[in-house]
Amino acid sequence: MNQWWNAFWMCFGMFCGLPCPVRIWKEQARPRMIACLPLVGAILGGFWAALAWSLTALNTPQPVWAAAMTAIPWLLSGGIHLDGYLDCWDAIFSRRDLETRQKILKDSHVGSFALIGMALLALFSYGLWSVPAKAAPPLLPLAFLPAAVRGAAAIAVTKMKPMGHSQYAGSYQTIQKPLPLPVACLLLSVGFPLALLGWQGMAPLIGAASYGLAVWYGARQLGGISGDVSGFALTVGELAGVAALILI
Repeated sequence: MNQWWNAFWMCFGMFCGLPCPVRIWKEQARPRMIACLPLVGAILGGFWAALAWSLTALNTPQPVWAAAMTAIPWLLSGGIHLDGYLDCWDAIFSRRDLETRQKILKDSHVGSFALIGMALLALFSYGLWSVPAKAAPPLLPLAFLPAAVRGAAAIAVTKMKPMGHSQYAGSYQTIQKPLPLPVACLLLSVGFPLALLGWQGMAPLIGAASYGLAVWYGARQLGGISGDVSGFALTVGELAGVAALILI
């Protein structure tokens, strides 16, 4: 149990932009860390939905509402997944050979394709949230969306072929015991909104499915999964979930 405690706070400190109350790092808990990702997602989703409710209660002007709802998930995660999204845009859309794409992926500089990708992400997200705050969709699916996408991410990281230079190579594939936790979190975060809201609760399901498609595409283009590829897919999955939440 102590290993899981350590793993959760390690995951919280790495993948969450909120202040971490317990600063700890135990290498022995590292294989379990990624299994705790959907638990961190549940916390982020709760904050996202609570902030959305607060903005609605305050009768926030529509442009401010849209800008805030666009920025909140990036701020809550500390931008770590957004960083992977931008790196993958530079690498994938360079259209170079695999070895060069992998070198571009590791480059810390921001290229023109990353800027294009960021502009499109911000525009689409802002456009989706441009509904007035008083006409906001049900917030329950929004609360479960980050956990669903991160549940899919935890499964992908432990099961997909890692990129050769990735920190995931050998780190999370060596232990199978943590896998039931993200599977259970994924099923709960997808099933609960559907059971309560029917088709209006499809956002977590759409988000998790979109993560799967995006991570498959990214891994195919870059020779395996890595933190950047997973961050790219997670960002796409959350955007798709928001689209489902608002458009459905």
